[in-house]
Amino acid sequence: MPRFPAVLILLFTAPLAWSEPVPAWLVRLPESTPTVFVAETSESAFHRFDRTADGVTRVRQEYMSIGQAGVGKQRTGDQRTPLGIYFVTEQLDTSRLHEKYGVTAFPLDYPNAWDRRLGRTGDGIWVHGVDANGGVRPPLDTDGCIALPNERLLALEDLFAPNVTPVLIAQELAWSEAGDVAALRVALERAVAGWAASLERGDMANWLDYYDASFEHWGMRKTEWVAFSLQTTGQRPIESVAVSDLLLLGDPVEEGLYFSRFRLEVSEADAGSVVSMRRMYWRRSESGAFRIVAEDSG
Repeated sequence: MPRFPAVLILLFTAPLAWSEPVPAWLVRLPESTPTVFVAETSESAFHRFDRTADGVTRVRQEYMSIGQAGVGKQRTGDQRTPLGIYFVTEQLDTSRLHEKYGVTAFPLDYPNAWDRRLGRTGDGIWVHGVDANGGVRPPLDTDGCIALPNERLLALEDLFAPNVTPVLIAQELAWSEAGDVAALRVALERAVAGWAASLERGDMANWLDYYDASFEHWGMRKTEWVAFSLQTTGQRPIESVAVSDLLLLGDPVEEGLYFSRFRLEVSEADAGSVVSMRRMYWRRSESGAFRIVAEDSG
Protein backbone atom coordinates (compact mmCIF):
# COMPACT_ATOMS: atom_id res chain seq x y z
CA MET A 1 0.00 0.00 0.00
CA PRO A 2 1.47 3.38 -0.96
CA ARG A 3 2.28 5.68 1.95
CA PHE A 4 1.70 9.40 1.60
CA PRO A 5 3.72 11.96 3.56
CA ALA A 6 1.99 13.99 6.25
CA VAL A 7 2.00 17.09 4.00
CA LEU A 8 -0.34 15.41 1.53
CA ILE A 9 -2.58 14.00 4.24
CA LEU A 10 -3.33 17.54 5.37
CA LEU A 11 -3.49 19.41 2.10
CA PHE A 12 -5.67 16.86 0.35
CA THR A 13 -8.30 17.18 3.07
CA ALA A 14 -11.30 19.05 1.69
CA PRO A 15 -11.49 22.47 3.35
CA LEU A 16 -14.62 23.68 5.02
CA ALA A 17 -16.48 26.24 2.93
CA TRP A 18 -17.50 29.50 4.56
CA SER A 19 -20.12 32.13 3.89
CA GLU A 20 -19.44 35.84 4.51
CA PRO A 21 -18.85 37.25 7.02
CA VAL A 22 -17.15 34.52 9.00
CA PRO A 23 -16.07 34.20 12.64
CA ALA A 24 -12.44 35.30 12.63
CA TRP A 25 -11.23 32.74 15.18
CA LEU A 26 -12.87 29.61 13.72
CA VAL A 27 -10.19 28.90 11.13
CA ARG A 28 -10.68 25.17 10.61
CA LEU A 29 -13.22 22.82 12.22
CA PRO A 30 -12.79 19.08 11.57
CA GLU A 31 -15.77 16.72 11.48
CA SER A 32 -14.82 15.56 14.98
CA THR A 33 -15.57 19.05 16.33
CA PRO A 34 -19.16 19.86 15.30
CA THR A 35 -19.71 22.60 17.90
CA VAL A 36 -17.70 25.52 19.27
CA PHE A 37 -18.89 27.80 22.05
CA VAL A 38 -17.81 31.44 22.26
CA ALA A 39 -18.44 33.37 25.46
CA GLU A 40 -18.73 37.08 24.62
CA THR A 41 -18.21 38.71 27.99
CA SER A 42 -19.05 42.31 27.03
CA GLU A 43 -22.53 41.18 26.00
CA SER A 44 -23.07 38.48 28.66
CA ALA A 45 -23.70 36.17 25.70
CA PHE A 46 -22.76 32.50 25.31
CA HIS A 47 -22.81 31.73 21.57
CA ARG A 48 -23.14 28.32 19.96
CA PHE A 49 -21.53 27.84 16.53
CA ASP A 50 -22.10 24.60 14.59
CA ARG A 51 -20.10 23.15 11.73
CA THR A 52 -22.32 22.67 8.65
CA ALA A 53 -21.86 21.53 5.07
CA ASP A 54 -21.77 25.20 4.02
CA GLY A 55 -19.38 26.43 6.68
CA VAL A 56 -20.23 27.48 10.21
CA THR A 57 -23.53 28.72 11.60
CA ARG A 58 -24.34 30.62 14.77
CA VAL A 59 -27.25 28.62 16.13
CA ARG A 60 -28.26 30.77 19.08
CA GLN A 61 -26.95 32.59 22.13
CA GLU A 62 -27.66 32.28 25.83
CA TYR A 63 -27.47 34.74 28.68
CA MET A 64 -24.53 34.11 31.03
CA SER A 65 -22.87 35.49 34.14
CA ILE A 66 -19.08 35.76 34.62
CA GLY A 67 -16.66 36.68 37.40
CA GLN A 68 -17.49 39.40 39.89
CA ALA A 69 -14.26 41.23 39.02
CA GLY A 70 -14.74 40.92 35.26
CA VAL A 71 -12.30 39.26 32.86
CA GLY A 72 -8.58 38.72 32.47
CA LYS A 73 -7.83 36.14 35.16
CA GLN A 74 -4.21 36.26 36.35
CA ARG A 75 -4.02 34.58 39.74
CA THR A 76 -5.79 32.34 42.20
CA GLY A 77 -8.80 33.95 43.88
CA ASP A 78 -8.99 37.12 41.77
CA GLN A 79 -12.65 36.37 40.86
CA ARG A 80 -11.96 37.07 37.18
CA THR A 81 -12.97 34.96 34.20
CA PRO A 82 -10.04 33.99 31.96
CA LEU A 83 -9.83 34.99 28.30
CA GLY A 84 -8.54 32.49 25.76
CA ILE A 85 -9.08 29.05 24.22
CA TYR A 86 -10.23 26.29 26.54
CA PHE A 87 -11.68 22.79 26.39
CA VAL A 88 -14.26 20.99 28.47
CA THR A 89 -12.52 18.27 30.48
CA GLU A 90 -15.45 16.39 32.06
CA GLN A 91 -19.01 16.67 33.34
CA LEU A 92 -19.58 16.89 37.09
CA ASP A 93 -22.49 15.64 39.15
CA THR A 94 -23.44 18.74 41.14
CA SER A 95 -26.04 17.04 43.34
CA ARG A 96 -23.57 17.00 46.25
CA LEU A 97 -22.07 20.40 45.57
CA HIS A 98 -23.22 23.87 46.61
CA GLU A 99 -26.56 24.78 45.07
CA LYS A 100 -24.99 27.77 43.28
CA TYR A 101 -23.57 25.34 40.68
CA GLY A 102 -27.03 24.39 39.51
CA VAL A 103 -27.99 21.25 37.60
CA THR A 104 -24.57 20.31 36.20
CA ALA A 105 -21.07 21.63 35.57
CA PHE A 106 -18.35 21.33 32.93
CA PRO A 107 -14.80 22.16 34.10
CA LEU A 108 -12.50 23.92 31.61
CA ASP A 109 -8.76 23.28 31.26
CA TYR A 110 -7.65 26.63 32.68
CA PRO A 111 -4.74 27.25 32.97
CA ASN A 112 -3.82 26.08 29.47
CA ALA A 113 -0.29 25.96 28.04
CA TRP A 114 -0.37 29.64 27.09
CA ASP A 115 -1.67 30.68 30.52
CA ARG A 116 1.12 28.71 32.21
CA ARG A 117 3.72 30.31 30.00
CA LEU A 118 2.46 33.74 31.07
CA GLY A 119 2.54 32.76 34.74
CA ARG A 120 -1.21 32.74 35.29
CA THR A 121 -2.40 30.71 38.26
CA GLY A 122 -5.63 29.32 39.67
CA ASP A 123 -8.02 26.59 38.61
CA GLY A 124 -11.65 25.56 39.02
CA ILE A 125 -13.06 27.51 36.06
CA TRP A 126 -16.32 25.83 35.07
CA VAL A 127 -19.34 26.31 32.85
CA HIS A 128 -22.16 25.57 35.30
CA GLY A 129 -25.80 26.22 36.12
CA VAL A 130 -27.35 28.45 38.78
CA ASP A 131 -29.18 28.18 42.08
CA ALA A 132 -32.71 27.11 41.17
CA ASN A 133 -34.14 29.49 43.78
CA GLY A 134 -31.84 32.41 43.11
CA GLY A 135 -33.53 33.96 40.09
CA VAL A 136 -31.57 35.49 37.23
CA ARG A 137 -27.97 36.16 38.23
CA PRO A 138 -26.44 39.55 37.36
CA PRO A 139 -23.76 39.72 34.63
CA LEU A 140 -20.87 39.88 37.12
CA ASP A 141 -21.72 37.32 39.79
CA THR A 142 -19.41 34.27 39.90
CA ASP A 143 -15.96 33.56 41.29
CA GLY A 144 -14.63 33.39 37.72
CA CYS A 145 -16.81 30.68 36.20
CA ILE A 146 -19.40 31.01 33.44
CA ALA A 147 -22.95 30.46 34.73
CA LEU A 148 -25.89 29.70 32.43
CA PRO A 149 -29.58 29.29 33.32
CA ASN A 150 -30.23 25.67 34.27
CA GLU A 151 -32.74 24.93 31.53
CA ARG A 152 -30.44 26.33 28.83
CA LEU A 153 -27.39 24.47 30.13
CA LEU A 154 -29.35 21.21 30.09
CA ALA A 155 -30.37 21.94 26.49
CA LEU A 156 -26.67 22.15 25.56
CA GLU A 157 -25.54 19.27 27.78
CA ASP A 158 -24.96 16.71 25.02
CA LEU A 159 -22.79 19.15 23.03
CA PHE A 160 -20.08 19.43 25.70
CA ALA A 161 -17.71 16.61 24.70
CA PRO A 162 -14.71 16.21 27.05
CA ASN A 163 -11.38 17.18 25.45
CA VAL A 164 -13.18 17.87 22.15
CA THR A 165 -15.49 20.87 22.56
CA PRO A 166 -13.70 24.25 22.55
CA VAL A 167 -14.94 27.15 24.63
CA LEU A 168 -13.45 30.46 23.50
CA ILE A 169 -13.79 33.30 26.00
CA ALA A 170 -13.52 36.76 24.47
CA GLN A 171 -14.55 40.30 25.25
CA GLU A 172 -16.18 40.78 21.84
CA LEU A 173 -16.89 38.62 18.80
CA ALA A 174 -14.65 39.24 15.78
CA TRP A 175 -15.58 38.70 12.13
CA SER A 176 -13.43 38.52 8.98
CA GLU A 177 -13.72 38.19 5.23
CA ALA A 178 -14.01 34.56 4.10
CA GLY A 179 -10.98 34.89 1.83
CA ASP A 180 -8.76 36.09 4.67
CA VAL A 181 -9.74 33.19 6.89
CA ALA A 182 -9.23 30.72 4.01
CA ALA A 183 -5.71 32.06 3.35
CA LEU A 184 -4.86 31.81 7.02
CA ARG A 185 -6.19 28.26 7.13
CA VAL A 186 -3.96 27.18 4.24
CA ALA A 187 -0.87 28.82 5.78
CA LEU A 188 -1.44 27.11 9.13
CA GLU A 189 -2.19 23.75 7.49
CA ARG A 190 1.13 24.00 5.68
CA ALA A 191 2.96 24.83 8.91
CA VAL A 192 1.53 21.79 10.68
CA ALA A 193 2.21 19.60 7.63
CA GLY A 194 5.81 20.85 7.43
CA TRP A 195 6.35 20.08 11.11
CA ALA A 196 5.01 16.55 10.62
CA ALA A 197 6.98 15.95 7.41
CA SER A 198 10.24 16.96 9.13
CA LEU A 199 9.49 14.51 11.92
CA GLU A 200 8.79 11.75 9.41
CA ARG A 201 12.07 12.38 7.54
CA GLY A 202 14.04 12.40 10.78
CA ASP A 203 15.26 15.89 9.94
CA MET A 204 15.67 17.04 13.54
CA ALA A 205 17.32 20.34 12.63
CA ASN A 206 14.35 21.37 10.50
CA TRP A 207 11.82 19.94 12.97
CA LEU A 208 13.33 21.86 15.89
CA ASP A 209 13.41 25.02 13.78
CA TYR A 210 9.61 25.03 13.92
CA TYR A 211 9.94 25.89 17.62
CA ASP A 212 10.35 29.59 18.37
CA ALA A 213 13.36 30.80 20.36
CA SER A 214 10.94 31.80 23.13
CA PHE A 215 9.36 28.31 23.28
CA GLU A 216 8.71 26.83 26.72
CA HIS A 217 7.29 23.44 27.68
CA TRP A 218 6.50 22.51 31.29
CA GLY A 219 9.29 24.72 32.61
CA MET A 220 11.85 23.83 29.93
CA ARG A 221 13.18 26.64 27.76
CA LYS A 222 14.08 25.91 24.15
CA THR A 223 17.73 25.00 24.81
CA GLU A 224 16.64 22.39 27.37
CA TRP A 225 13.83 21.24 25.10
CA VAL A 226 16.24 20.75 22.17
CA ALA A 227 18.62 18.64 24.28
CA PHE A 228 15.69 16.57 25.58
CA SER A 229 14.20 16.11 22.10
CA LEU A 230 17.50 15.00 20.55
CA GLN A 231 17.81 12.33 23.22
CA THR A 232 14.23 11.12 22.89
CA THR A 233 12.43 11.96 19.64
CA GLY A 234 15.71 12.10 17.72
CA GLN A 235 16.48 8.47 18.60
CA ARG A 236 13.14 6.99 17.53
CA PRO A 237 13.15 4.76 14.39
CA ILE A 238 10.20 6.57 12.80
CA GLU A 239 8.79 5.07 9.61
CA SER A 240 5.72 7.24 9.05
CA VAL A 241 3.78 10.16 10.51
CA ALA A 242 0.09 10.90 9.93
CA VAL A 243 -1.91 13.94 11.02
CA SER A 244 -5.71 13.96 11.20
CA ASP A 245 -8.62 15.76 12.91
CA LEU A 246 -6.88 19.11 12.59
CA LEU A 247 -8.58 21.94 14.50
CA LEU A 248 -7.30 25.49 13.93
CA LEU A 249 -8.42 28.46 16.02
CA GLY A 250 -7.35 32.05 16.41
CA ASP A 251 -6.67 33.28 19.93
CA PRO A 252 -9.42 35.74 20.95
CA VAL A 253 -7.01 37.90 22.96
CA GLU A 254 -3.51 37.79 21.45
CA GLU A 255 -3.44 39.09 17.89
CA GLY A 256 -1.31 36.84 15.68
CA LEU A 257 -1.50 33.87 18.06
CA TYR A 258 -3.07 30.67 16.72
CA PHE A 259 -3.94 27.27 18.14
CA SER A 260 -3.81 23.82 16.57
CA ARG A 261 -5.03 20.50 17.91
CA PHE A 262 -4.62 17.28 15.96
CA ARG A 263 -4.34 13.51 16.17
CA LEU A 264 -0.78 12.38 15.57
CA GLU A 265 0.00 8.78 14.61
CA VAL A 266 3.69 7.85 14.56
CA SER A 267 4.68 4.42 13.26
CA GLU A 268 8.04 3.07 14.39
CA ALA A 269 10.06 0.12 13.13
CA ASP A 270 9.29 -3.01 15.18
CA ALA A 271 7.17 -1.00 17.65
CA GLY A 272 3.86 -0.41 15.92
CA SER A 273 2.00 2.89 16.02
CA VAL A 274 1.81 5.44 18.81
CA VAL A 275 -1.22 7.77 18.74
CA SER A 276 -1.43 11.03 20.69
CA MET A 277 -3.29 14.33 20.62
CA ARG A 278 -1.12 17.41 20.22
CA ARG A 279 -2.00 21.01 21.08
CA MET A 280 0.23 23.84 19.88
CA TYR A 281 0.25 27.62 19.96
CA TRP A 282 1.73 29.22 16.83
CA ARG A 283 2.91 32.76 16.16
CA ARG A 284 4.04 34.24 12.85
CA SER A 285 7.73 35.23 12.93
CA GLU A 286 9.25 38.35 11.39
CA SER A 287 10.07 36.29 8.29
CA GLY A 288 6.40 35.40 7.90
CA ALA A 289 6.85 31.76 8.96
CA PHE A 290 4.75 30.25 11.74
CA ARG A 291 6.66 29.08 14.80
CA ILE A 292 5.48 27.11 17.87
CA VAL A 293 5.61 29.13 21.10
CA ALA A 294 3.87 26.69 23.47
CA GLU A 295 2.77 23.07 23.35
CA ASP A 296 0.63 20.66 25.34
CA SER A 297 -0.84 17.20 25.03
CA GLY A 298 -4.44 16.12 25.31
